[in-house]
Formats: sequence, C-alpha cells, structure tokens
Amino acid sequence: MSFFTSGNTPVTQVVATRNDLESNEEKKYCWVCFASEDDDAHASWVQPCNCRGTTKWVHQVCLQRWVDEKQKGNMSGKVSCPQCNSEYIIVFPDMGPLIVLLDAVDNVVYKVCPFVAAGIVVGSIYWTAVTYGAVTVMQVVGNKEAMNMMDQVDPLVLLVGLPAIPIVLILGKMVRWEDTVLTFIRRHSNKVPLLKYLMPSYVLLGAGIDGVRESNSDVPPLADTVSATRVLCGALLFPTVATICGKIFFDNIPSNIQRTLLGGITFIALKGCLKIYHMQQQFIRQSKRRILDYTPPVVQPDPTPAPTPTPVNTPTQDLTDSSQTA
Repeated sequence: MSFFTSGNTPVTQVVATRNDLESNEEKKYCWVCFASEDDDAHASWVQPCNCRGTTKWVHQVCLQRWVDEKQKGNMSGKVSCPQCNSEYIIVFPDMGPLIVLLDAVDNVVYKVCPFVAAGIVVGSIYWTAVTYGAVTVMQVVGNKEAMNMMDQVDPLVLLVGLPAIPIVLILGKMVRWEDTVLTFIRRHSNKVPLLKYLMPSYVLLGAGIDGVRESNSDVPPLADTVSATRVLCGALLFPTVATICGKIFFDNIPSNIQRTLLGGITFIALKGCLKIYHMQQQFIRQSKRRILDYTPPVVQPDPTPAPTPTPVNTPTQDLTDSSQTA
C-alpha cells in the first residue's frame, strides 16, 4: 500500500500542512493591532463583518477605537468594514426615554441649523439691499421728497422695489458697452477723418515696420477680465458719484433728480471715453510689441586689485641662500 501522492509527497506531510492551515484560520488575529489570542487570553474578540481568514477577527477594544475615529464624535454615524464593506451592527444600551428625547432633539437641531444659517444670511443680504435702496432714493431724489414719496407708496412695492435697486445697478455695471463702441470705431475709423487722429487704427501705424504685425487679426484681444469686487464697488458707488458730478457740473438745476441723472450720464460718458481711449492705446502698444535678440550679459571686471601672494621659502632655497652667503 503506497503512502505517497502523485508528486512523491508523503500523505502524512499533506495532512499536516492542511491541519496547520486550518489551525491558522481558526486562530484569532486582530487586524487592527495584529495581536493573536495567545498574546492576551482575556481579551474580548468579535467577528463584526463578512470577512474570512485572518481578517474576520478583531479585538472589541481595538474595533471600538477604530469606530470612534471614523465617526468623529457622531455616534449615529454608520461605519463599514474597509475590506468587505459590510456595515457594522452597533447597538447601545437602553438609557431611558429622556436620553432618547434629547438625542432626537439634538439630531433635529443638527439638521435644521444649516437651513437657519442660510436663511439668516439671505435675510441679512435682503435687508441690506432694502436699506441701500432707501438711502439711494433719498440721495438721488432728496431727503424730504424721498420720505414723502415712500409714505405714499404701498409697503409691498417698497419691499420689492428697494432691494431691486442694487441688483439693477450691478447688472448695468456688467454691460460692457465700451467694447462694442470700440469695435465700431475700429471698423469705421478710415471713413471718418477725425477718428484717424483721435482713435488711430493699427493698420495705419503698423504697416511697413519691420518685424511688426501688420493686421488686426494678428494681434490677440487683450484679456480684460471681469473683477467681481470692481463691479460691485463701481455699481454701489455710482449713485454717490452721480450726485457729486451733478452738483459740480449742473449746480444751477434746481431739481435733485434731474441734476443727479445728468451727473450720472456725464460720468458714464467721460469714463467710457477714457476707457475706450485707454483700451485702444493698449491695443496699439501690444501690436507694436517686438521681441529682441538675445544678448549675453557683459561681465564687469572687479575693480578691487587682487592681493599679492607672500613668497614662501622652501628648504632647497634656504640651502642655496646659505651656500651663497658662505
């Protein structure tokens, strides 16, 4: 009777290997601290998930510590096994109806607080817009006229109309009408002799210059990004600036609203003309830009003279000097 397998391995050795594997699988190893049941015979073990092999067992204390790290203070948070993704079954002792009620109240407060905070922020923005709208009306129309006008208007209209004032100002500030006017001027500058001198086009300036791009299509448009803070500040300060311009240029007009409107139109026109001129000069400057050849830097000599080295006498030189003296 043969006691060898087909690979000439004794059957007793195969059986022993299988027994060792089975004993290793039955032996408990904690996948958190990597300790075995031989290290601490009194430790509490748990099999919390569907894992098999050496990762199915874990110390109760180690798992509690790992769950605490995953929950980060939220005891109701769900935790799953990192290997098999099985959700751990976590139970708590019965602490009485008062604790259950307090837990429910705490969960409700935790879920409601983000919505309450958002409502407070939105309400603050809304009432700030209402206040700004009222101040703008008083600034443009006049204090007494504005108070009389708002007293005669339905409060619902005021609650809707006043916060719409800053919104309209911001939307109006975002309209880039200067770009449209500048494009129109570039296209028709050759037809109007006066525009050739005020707003010269690049075709007249760049032609015939060596190394300079000679068509407008070769020059990319300047990147004029929209700054949110600049738009916001410009829009909200516009009524004040319009009032100041109205008092400077149209002080003889008795009506506050007419003076402010004319001051605002004047400010927009002057600012638009300056911006158009500046954009065109930037366009010309970019179109006439050149890249020079590389020139190696010239190394300047050090004006400080180098120190003279002190001669050192060698033994051979000392012997020669002695013989010459003799």
